[in-house]
Amino acid sequence: MLYFIYTIIYIIALIFFLPFEYMKREKNNRLSWLRERTGKPLEPENTINKPCLWVHAVSVGEVVSAVAFIQRINSAFPDIRLIVSTVTDTGRKVAKERLGHIARIVYIPFDIPFCIRNAISSYKPSLFLIMETELWPNIIREFKCRGVPVLIINGRISERSFNGYKKAKFFIKDVLQIIDKFCMQNELYAERIIQIGAPSEKIFIAGNFKFDSRPPNSVPDWTKLLHGRVIVAGSTHHPEEEIILNAYIKLKEKFSSITLILAPRHPERFAEVEELVSKKNLRYIKRSDLPTQFLSKIENKVVILDVIGELASVYGACDIAIIGGSFIKHGGQNPLEPAYWSKGIVCGPSMENFPFIEEFYRENAALFTTPENLFDCLFKLLKTPDEITSMGRRAREIYDKNSGAIERTFGVVKNYLN
Repeated sequence: MLYFIYTIIYIIALIFFLPFEYMKREKNNRLSWLRERTGKPLEPENTINKPCLWVHAVSVGEVVSAVAFIQRINSAFPDIRLIVSTVTDTGRKVAKERLGHIARIVYIPFDIPFCIRNAISSYKPSLFLIMETELWPNIIREFKCRGVPVLIINGRISERSFNGYKKAKFFIKDVLQIIDKFCMQNELYAERIIQIGAPSEKIFIAGNFKFDSRPPNSVPDWTKLLHGRVIVAGSTHHPEEEIILNAYIKLKEKFSSITLILAPRHPERFAEVEELVSKKNLRYIKRSDLPTQFLSKIENKVVILDVIGELASVYGACDIAIIGGSFIKHGGQNPLEPAYWSKGIVCGPSMENFPFIEEFYRENAALFTTPENLFDCLFKLLKTPDEITSMGRRAREIYDKNSGAIERTFGVVKNYLN
């Protein structure tokens, strides 16, 4: 009965949102999006005789975290068909760029039983893996009803999600009971998912994939044009750009050559951020205009990183990385990419999504500050480049120490593949 009520509510909501979701897609992508979301792709599978592993990764962050793991699966089991599903268009784009050569990239079907059944019939998966904790009740139930094991990998439960799931524990518990295995990132997330109904005997602490994710080994060619001190503000949200730009304006008064690379989290905000920078009368260049528009060295400018999938490697060109999503009540974005590059890391007060940041603070491998003190924090760091170097070295040491989650998770998953 609970599944029936949930499905009715879902369908009612979908009726209202479907026209908007359909129309916001590019015209040449709308039919493919709708067909895949109803489980009837335009291009049917031609190799259904081979076993199939389906990995669901909601958006860009989950896709990036999953890349190395999926490559590991492909290396060990080259005959297995791989499907990677996303919800967002940006996630799909990154998945195609990084995994399109080894996996079929699709949209996840709507969480309606007949759509899911269509998708299972179309792709014939042998195993379904959910990145982090994207709990779609009907999807999980329909896979299990058809004998397909379901595993959570790189599992996490944010405090916000935890509080929400607790309110619906009477329903969520039933969903969690039928999942075969939970490979969680740490003890905290394991305890949370147990509290909302997951059987403790199905829990395995595997670690965090992000510690195993490796950005490209080289920085983009255009970053060779950068000159002087460079700050990257990555995955920013409104109104963080205002906070960061105000600090940058003050820094320009103190340092003769300083460049800010501003990378908004969501592509739909690129134009909004450009307008903000323009209103502050700051010289700027858009990444999408490089290198055709600007061939001389870049300094004392704002670079708006208005492309997808490049931020992880751009961190390699900076002195200091400011972590977006941490100066508002969002929970922060991934600080491990700059840690990989041994960069100085500055975070705001809200990093709840990444509890491991506490180790970085304890080891002086990252700094905590507030919006009001951001300028002071950056100024002190830029005045002591040796400290930036030391911070970066300690950050990379923590990064290396915590690696291995992908191999531990692979050890669990391969049992189901065998």
